[in-house]
Amino acid sequence: MAAKKSEAKSARKPKTPQKGSPPQPSEPYAGAGPEAKERRSSWAASLLLPALAVFTGLVVGGVIIALSNDAAIAAWGNFFRNPLGALRASLDAVVQAYGALFSGALGRPADVLAGLQSFFATGDKAALYKAIYPFTESLVLSTPYIFAGLSVAVGFRCGLFNIGAEGQFFMGALAAAFVGYSIDGLPAYIHLPLAILAGALAGAIWGAIPGFLKARFGAHEVVNTIMMNWIAFRLSDWLLNGPMKAGGFRPVTPNVAVTAEIPRFFPDPLRFNWGFVLALVMALVVYWLLFKTTLGFEIRAVGANPDAAKYAGMSVIRNFVLVMTISGALAGLAGTVQVLGVDHWVGQGFSAGYGFDSIALALLGKSHPFGVVLSALLFGILRGGATTMQSLARIPIHIISVIQGMVIIFVAAPAIIRWIYRLRIDEVDQTVLTRGWGK
Repeated sequence: MAAKKSEAKSARKPKTPQKGSPPQPSEPYAGAGPEAKERRSSWAASLLLPALAVFTGLVVGGVIIALSNDAAIAAWGNFFRNPLGALRASLDAVVQAYGALFSGALGRPADVLAGLQSFFATGDKAALYKAIYPFTESLVLSTPYIFAGLSVAVGFRCGLFNIGAEGQFFMGALAAAFVGYSIDGLPAYIHLPLAILAGALAGAIWGAIPGFLKARFGAHEVVNTIMMNWIAFRLSDWLLNGPMKAGGFRPVTPNVAVTAEIPRFFPDPLRFNWGFVLALVMALVVYWLLFKTTLGFEIRAVGANPDAAKYAGMSVIRNFVLVMTISGALAGLAGTVQVLGVDHWVGQGFSAGYGFDSIALALLGKSHPFGVVLSALLFGILRGGATTMQSLARIPIHIISVIQGMVIIFVAAPAIIRWIYRLRIDEVDQTVLTRGWGK
């Protein structure tokens, strides 16, 4: 008995290495396992690769700017006589173009500082408002991008490709405008939410139709949403030239009532409004839905492997219809905030391609709500500064589309970025974008 007690005591004592013995391996800490390594690799791929894709797209855009600048082309004609002059002329062209781009999108810090000094000295806000106008306008342009990008990202998470965000954008805008101008006598706290809900509902219905066809008959959502886009375009043409046309010859709707307008933070001409805050709130809601709820887990499971999800008892059909409905509602909200917060009416050619650009946004943001917000801000900045770049640097505005296209190419093919920058990032699971017919 005494021997057994001594053995038990010795077993409880920590083993100390004897003198001259090799060191014993320590217990692995929480951040040293394969799961922690995979998590770090996932974060690196989610943050570093898109950032390098944007940077590389800007570099390629700079090369195109240099090749299209008259002074740089003339300097390169004398390259062998003055090689440094050719390089300097190209660099000047790129700096001037990007300087005009970002000053037109974000404003000039010196102007903002002078506006603040004028405000504190005299109380006059005019100079300050003028200085912050470019930045607020970029936020205004980013707002529909956030909603539309979330729309496509939710579909990607379920393995669905909602290419119909443009048509859902139109339908949401038309419904919100109709409720906004046709109803009188309601207070703002009823009229405004009613118009917002009408826009979301119209987009949801327009998205639910392809979702039902996909779930019930296996019809591919890409084909269905493209057709729904054209139906929305032609329907809007008929409405704007008929039942919803305002007085006069222009094919536009009447202005929405003041009680249906989304309030703005500043007086005219600044258009920055509460729609941007609503977009950020919706991004948080989508994040909570996808990553903090059982429904979100089902959506992501169906997107990763619908057969396994069905075997586990999840309804693939229900998730297809539900996700397309949510996606359509978000795209409808994009058109809603544009009408109620910015334009206050709908006309032909109302959208500036928000629905189609949202596909690029979702890809660049890795179908994550927070990534979509950052991508939307980037696209808003590029669009906000494009006009200034064209007027000051004489660079065609279409260079912005080139930069966006190059960024998407690098995001869609991350192996190119890994090869260019010699990155050693392990492959991580990718979001399933779309599936074959009937799958």
